[in-house]
Amino acid sequence: MISNETIIALATPNGLGAISVIRISGKNSIITTDKLFKAKNKKPLSKQKSHTVNLGHILKNGNELDEVLITLFKGPHSYTGEDTIEISCHGSTYIQQEIIDLFIDNGVRVANPGEFTLRAFINGKMDLNQAEAVADLIASENEGSHKLAMQQMKSGFSNDLKKLREELLHFTSMIELELDFSEEDVEFAERGEFKKLTNKIQSELKTLIDSFQSGNVLKNGISVAIAGKPNAGKSSLLNTLLNEDKAIVSDIPGTTRDSIEDSIIIDGIKFRFTDTAGLRETKDEVESKGIEKTKEKISNAKILLYLFDINDININEIKSSLKTFKRDDLSIILVRNKIDLKNKNQSLLKELNDRELIEISATDSKSVSKLKKRLVNEVDILNPYTDVIISNSRHYEALKKALKAIEEVNKGLKNNISGDLLSVDIRRSIEHLGEITGEITNDDVLGNIFANFCIGK
Repeated sequence: MISNETIIALATPNGLGAISVIRISGKNSIITTDKLFKAKNKKPLSKQKSHTVNLGHILKNGNELDEVLITLFKGPHSYTGEDTIEISCHGSTYIQQEIIDLFIDNGVRVANPGEFTLRAFINGKMDLNQAEAVADLIASENEGSHKLAMQQMKSGFSNDLKKLREELLHFTSMIELELDFSEEDVEFAERGEFKKLTNKIQSELKTLIDSFQSGNVLKNGISVAIAGKPNAGKSSLLNTLLNEDKAIVSDIPGTTRDSIEDSIIIDGIKFRFTDTAGLRETKDEVESKGIEKTKEKISNAKILLYLFDINDININEIKSSLKTFKRDDLSIILVRNKIDLKNKNQSLLKELNDRELIEISATDSKSVSKLKKRLVNEVDILNPYTDVIISNSRHYEALKKALKAIEEVNKGLKNNISGDLLSVDIRRSIEHLGEITGEITNDDVLGNIFANFCIGK
């Protein structure tokens, strides 16, 4: 999976810029760079201390190609665990390519996607969970996804899993030791203590699995559906939230016939808004399809903004809609729109008195700011930051498999099955936990994970 070749790649984005960084890693990185770099202090890099920055020129055929800064990291004290060089050059695309081509001509090859991080994993600088967090950190678009990636990078999750694996390994070794002395009828693994352990592990795995929904939402954004009757002001609200004319606004009922989606960041949290077709009975075939799509979007949302004009609705319509869309995992926020207009329906307002209402004018950004605050508060209720939240689907699947194996262990303990059969289920759970951190893996899994990295990382 990993070679001993020295690799090179542009670590900063492609294109013109003030500064570009080119990364080189491998056993010949320092030797090769010394051939092509002339330091101002005239000392070769091989004689310099690790973690130093050196000013000088990259030379091509004896001529100065660019004045650069070279940062030197000697293995194993580097990101990859190998000798590593980072060249900070001027951001000309011509200079970038000339330097890379120069190193290629001197026996260095272009890195594969994620190969620097793969080498860090192979060389024990990080586990697989942390390596995946690097990709998540690069891709993070909001505070929530950034926090999750940083949490993973700190390896708290990995340490918890390793502790669980060690406890299971200890008991399975005791059980397997019993098998070696089966004729003497001895018990090295006390079954009562083991039952307590498996119950604890089962509970911890369930907590991690349950956190996936919250983690996935924070990583990818909170889905918010805006629904209500035609002309309730849904499209106007979306335009105000996005601060642009994304949706067509018209007094004609049924103008919005298809879902319109966009996202914004509010207080570091990404919200994915969907403006839906107005909810009403209609014989228009196209509008009917739009309403069906509205119901589908609401079924996939985490938050529903039910928008209404108090002068164009009654309490039964509101109750019917809320009953239709009610789900345990859906937060419904009642939003009264058009508060700038005279209220001709005071009785409805009294009937809604026991419900928590947000009152806005959808075209007024200052008014809508109250709704934004409520959305952020709602996320805190839906997704409290616990000690560990998982957001990676690979981890989620492995945890589910580990939980299933532990449940089989508990069944076996309850039914007093033999130690050899018990050991099989314990080993299976250990393997699934090890898949997350990379203690048990294969080249196909690694290939799939690192293929999604950018080149240069």
